[in-house]
Amino acid sequence: MTTAAGDGAGAGVVEGAETPPLALVIFGASGDLTSRKILPALANLAERGRLHEGFTVIGVARTEWSDEEFRQVALKEAPGASRRWAKLVSRFRYVAGEYAATETFDRLRELLAEADEHHGTKGNRIYYLATIPDVFAMVVEALAKESCNVPGTGGDFARLVIEKPFGHDLESAVALDRTIHAAFDEDQIYRIDHYMGKETVQNVLALRFANAVFEPIWNRRYIEQVQITVAESIGVEHRGGFYERAGALRDIVQNHVMQVLALTLMEAPTGMDAHHIRDEKVKLLRSIAIPTPDEAVDRAVRGQYTAGVVDRAPVPGYREEDGVAPESATETYVALRLSVENWRWAGVPVYVRTGKRLPGRVTEVVLQFHRVPFLAFEGTLARRLRPNVLVLRIQPDEGISLHFGAKVPGETFELESVAMQFGYNQVFPGREESGGYPRLLHDAMVGDATLFIRSDEVQQAWRIVDPYLQAWSEPGGGLHFYPAGTWGPHIADLLLERSGDSWWVPEP
Repeated sequence: MTTAAGDGAGAGVVEGAETPPLALVIFGASGDLTSRKILPALANLAERGRLHEGFTVIGVARTEWSDEEFRQVALKEAPGASRRWAKLVSRFRYVAGEYAATETFDRLRELLAEADEHHGTKGNRIYYLATIPDVFAMVVEALAKESCNVPGTGGDFARLVIEKPFGHDLESAVALDRTIHAAFDEDQIYRIDHYMGKETVQNVLALRFANAVFEPIWNRRYIEQVQITVAESIGVEHRGGFYERAGALRDIVQNHVMQVLALTLMEAPTGMDAHHIRDEKVKLLRSIAIPTPDEAVDRAVRGQYTAGVVDRAPVPGYREEDGVAPESATETYVALRLSVENWRWAGVPVYVRTGKRLPGRVTEVVLQFHRVPFLAFEGTLARRLRPNVLVLRIQPDEGISLHFGAKVPGETFELESVAMQFGYNQVFPGREESGGYPRLLHDAMVGDATLFIRSDEVQQAWRIVDPYLQAWSEPGGGLHFYPAGTWGPHIADLLLERSGDSWWVPEP
């Protein structure tokens, strides 16, 4: 444990405020994550005037680049940016070297001192781990060994931003936390999940706790079931090697799905700051029933896509993808039936599913309400009437829709389900969805940890999914196949059909 400053509570931080002066050190600066997500997010913040004049970036990676080559990548990844971004990029520096080498950190300290003196970063540091997960612990240990886990002279904070995955299972997550906490206090650590930066995810809090019409019915008395779908039409693309080690359960369910589920079902916090919101998320995760490995087999379906057609184009099966073993038993699809054992949600099934090579790219939370106790209309008049449903669409086309019954115009009293739609792009034009990274980077800089994941959240999420990993540990055990372009293996429907339910079909 260290005495370095962190202030991760985030109490009362004003969104959109200018960041304090600081140096952002990106480990893995030559990698895909930096070029695709981090640099464009920084350009976004710079264009909106959110970055302090005393801000700069120092990249660290094994790739033998010069300062100028790093700057050219930064400019290339934000082609529409103005001279403001170009001016900022002109001060970026780069360190080529091994992540744990003393020589690397000697040069890094020189550049940090230079940034303090010439660019006014004032000793404030943020270290962003954009490396492969295998070197997280190595970099953290090196930061502590080289005394980089504390602010520079006159600085207020030194923080660590770390990307998922946070471990490979519960045991490795605990070990990683132990290593990180030996170097950084918990309030210095910002575990980032880009889903938490999406507007609809954050708007769950506004929808639930700022509207009297929703909160009274957000419980088992009115809601019959909850579904969370994270569907992707793409395959593993160039990430076959990574996906072989991860699979859909680790890649999506343990982090994205659990975070969205916690926000959707948690109790009302007594304050809208990091401590109160994350406390309630952890309480919710702890109330999810954890099955034994034997029970997990009956509550889950794992699948893998075979060759098929997506967007009218033929695509290969998972086992034909680059970097994938010919007899791979890795799941590309997961469906689970979860239960929440607390007063609000007892008896309400929570279905989650995620998969690659499904018919479309969509992430939705669906809350289906109980049907009316008695429908007085004849069957034929209500044949197009479905249960009332509230849909929170996280991507794409972020928004919210409420589905309810209405009379079809005409002489007969025929009913049909219709929808009221709220779309962010229509109501707030010009504020395009940015993937979450600008918001999350800004929050890390200003010290607001509300949308970041706390240590106990990570470990509890692993406790929930570990029994499924154990149940599937036998080679090929319980693996079902589905053609690319379909909604997963047919057996996944049985998870719901046992209770008379069915999967909600996302609208295009």
